[in-house]
Amino acid sequence: MFERIRSDFWYELLNAPVTVVSAIIIASMVIGCSFAPIFAPHTPFDPGTISILDNNLPPAWLPASDPRFLLGTDLQGRDVLSAMLYGGRISLLVGVGAVALSVVIGMTVGLLAGYFGGLTDAILMRVAEIQFAFPPILIALLFNGILKASLPADVFARAAVPIMILAIGLAGWVQFARIVRASVMVQRGQDYVTACHAIGLPTPRIILRHITPNILGPVLVLAMLQIAVAIVTEATLSFLGLGTPLTEPSLGGLIQVGSLYLFSGVWWVVIFPGVMLLVMVVAFNLVADWVRDYLNPRLR
Repeated sequence: MFERIRSDFWYELLNAPVTVVSAIIIASMVIGCSFAPIFAPHTPFDPGTISILDNNLPPAWLPASDPRFLLGTDLQGRDVLSAMLYGGRISLLVGVGAVALSVVIGMTVGLLAGYFGGLTDAILMRVAEIQFAFPPILIALLFNGILKASLPADVFARAAVPIMILAIGLAGWVQFARIVRASVMVQRGQDYVTACHAIGLPTPRIILRHITPNILGPVLVLAMLQIAVAIVTEATLSFLGLGTPLTEPSLGGLIQVGSLYLFSGVWWVVIFPGVMLLVMVVAFNLVADWVRDYLNPRLR
């Protein structure tokens, strides 16, 4: 059976060239950003390795460029390509970490609400509906802003990435809770759940060992979509100055800094990080769409 599933998976994947290209792009970005110290031509955020004399150099294929800097340099002389790899690492870390937190919270709430129903369901879903009434970006912006205002600047700078993960993760759990609750309400009426009750299995085991594996498909699709949303949310917060510090900016921080000099002719400082962010988000969305279609035969 598993051999047939694997064969079907690869057949469907290899017949979706857009998905294959998107998956290759995601893998390349993840590997390149994760091992940025190895792949980056320079160390862009170490003052001892950069020179102000190399500032505002254009990409290597334009006049007055320097072949050492393939995509040019910024106002401080930092290599744009290296900054993108280091910044992409932070964006991916925040995106994946925030979604992982949202999945844990959302699945916990959804499993409890969907399985027990009644008062438990009413209370948990009312809390979810109250939060769902506010845009996730607003919740993340408020949470991040409160912490930035209440913590010393040096503490916030050191904890900027965990704070971003916490803020975005707490803002995005509601959708997971709603989709898990709906799936659990369908599953709890199935014969296998009745059989589990009949043989006396404890409730936690029924939920974790029998129901949870049957609802992971929709959660996986939503998680991949939400990674793209989390990356964009992080970029938005960083663009507004509420994200990572300027000494270790994410892609959003690089775009924010580069936008200040866009009309002075130094376009490469903002265009290349912006294109990388766009490609990353589109690739995650395309792969998530294919996974959704694969898990639902009616959509093939």
